[in-house]
Amino acid sequence: MSDLFSDLKQKIVHKNKRIVFPEGLDERILTAANKLGEEELLKPVLIGNKDKIAQKAKEMETELENVEIIDPTRYDKMDKMVQSFVKRRNGKVTEEDARRILQDENYFGTMLVYLSEADGLVSGAAHSTADTVRPALQIIKTKQGIKKTSGVFIMIRGEEKYVFADCAINIAPDSQDLAEIALASADTAALFDVDPRVAMLSFSTKGSAKSEETSKVAEAVNIARANNTSLVLDGEFQFDAAFVPSVAAKKAPDSDIKGDANVFIFPGLEAGNIGYKIAQRLGNFEAVGPVLQGLNRPVNDLSRGCSAEDVYKLAIITATQSLESSE
Repeated sequence: MSDLFSDLKQKIVHKNKRIVFPEGLDERILTAANKLGEEELLKPVLIGNKDKIAQKAKEMETELENVEIIDPTRYDKMDKMVQSFVKRRNGKVTEEDARRILQDENYFGTMLVYLSEADGLVSGAAHSTADTVRPALQIIKTKQGIKKTSGVFIMIRGEEKYVFADCAINIAPDSQDLAEIALASADTAALFDVDPRVAMLSFSTKGSAKSEETSKVAEAVNIARANNTSLVLDGEFQFDAAFVPSVAAKKAPDSDIKGDANVFIFPGLEAGNIGYKIAQRLGNFEAVGPVLQGLNRPVNDLSRGCSAEDVYKLAIITATQSLESSE
């Protein structure tokens, strides 16, 4: 685990990435921001009342070295932000609406990212996933060719490193959604130095069972392959056929996946969420994430039960993602 974050730190150090934390009064956020600032890995930007944040930090005996604080009520570029927000929302809000909405710290922070005043955003310690993701979808939006964002976990145990998706966002993806998730997950895997070998999972291997559910996955394979002919991707697979060489040799002998998949695309959120938690709790894997993918700029969602260390790690991941979006 330390090797992964050591590598990511080397990627972002001296890049001066600015990561926004809308929940500026949360103790876990303050602790992580202080650590990030002290190590000079990135520039933490806290959103909130400066006096209240300073008082909270004092109570915690936290210095907030190299940390910036922005108060939406005193932001000197608010007029420009309001105009940009109204334009981005295509007239769905008035200027008066925009001024009210932008007092919400998640909307305000997301606009900082959209306007290139920051490089990414981490929220969710005190907000729901919807509160974090909704502004991102409305303002930053998904990359061209991608209709929906999705959430991956990087599963780590010793030297082993795998990508599981979608485990966080899309409840019942269709074939097109699954293909998009697969392609985005391959890109995310590469960001974490995993050479992607993508398995599209089901309860069937290569037509061993026929149903609407298995046909959906098989069609997703065809769509994904048509959009990226160089990617090693196959399915539909049962998990053992994707992961165990001896089972792959029996069930899918002609596949490019030889029981050596490292990116696993689940057919729905129910399976994905259960799958990663089983690996985490029974297999003793560390689950890093969820990491949101498919957006034009990185926005990531914390669990409300997160620790300061979780905040610290997700900020590093977000800064790493921003390297790709700025290329």
